[in-house]
Amino acid sequence: MKMVVISKGRITRWLATAFLFIAPFVVLDLDDTQIAKSVSAAVNKVTPIYFVYTEEQHIGLSFDAAWGAEHTEAILQTLKAHDVKATFFLTNIWLREYPEMAKKIAQEGHEVAMHSVSHPHMNELSSEQIATELTENAAMIQEVTGYTPELFRFPFGEYNNQSVNEVKNLGYYPIQWSIDSLDWKEDLTKDDIVARVTKNLHNGAIILCHNNGQHTAEAIDEILKESKAKGYTVMPIGQMIYRDNYITDHQGGQKQQND
Repeated sequence: MKMVVISKGRITRWLATAFLFIAPFVVLDLDDTQIAKSVSAAVNKVTPIYFVYTEEQHIGLSFDAAWGAEHTEAILQTLKAHDVKATFFLTNIWLREYPEMAKKIAQEGHEVAMHSVSHPHMNELSSEQIATELTENAAMIQEVTGYTPELFRFPFGEYNNQSVNEVKNLGYYPIQWSIDSLDWKEDLTKDDIVARVTKNLHNGAIILCHNNGQHTAEAIDEILKESKAKGYTVMPIGQMIYRDNYITDHQGGQKQQND
């Protein structure tokens, strides 16, 4: 095979990802340190769990809670009507405002997970600050709901190697998503949200929604109907992920290490 030489210039994210596959056949022009550093970062990047590699038609439905609760009751009623349990990622700023709703979420059998104390940009924090955001979040969830959380989702979806490793070092599972409903956007209709989610369904998918989206409850009703019609089983993320002996690839796909 002909050897490829990457010339100087700005490397894009897709090129860094592609490098993972073509690395055996590439020679870098190391005079361009920006290229070298970008490729190195892509190769060595630590990823949270975006989805699960599985042959089962399982999908995880999740809701982030950092503001408001006006529409949360309707979401809970929709989930109950479909006999579905989901995962709710709660911040301390939300827990302080809506402790009774948090209790109800847990009492109705949903998985309660961490979303930080103050919803900060985790990339800007030290390891000690990251640890505080997690441990104090976990403590308040336990205090308010009685639930012992195991999963954590990064505020704004922002993370780096330090923050992912800190989550793992504390014994928690870092969770992202493979399908973003964008239900927080005011200009999206119920049908827009339904289409965004259902057209992208796949085995092991993790769906991101929010507890206070204006159209979330009615969109979830349609999403759950269509998911069931397509043969999918919806479950809390903690029931879908592998707990031990796993790795995540460069896409964030979780698989057992001996696969």
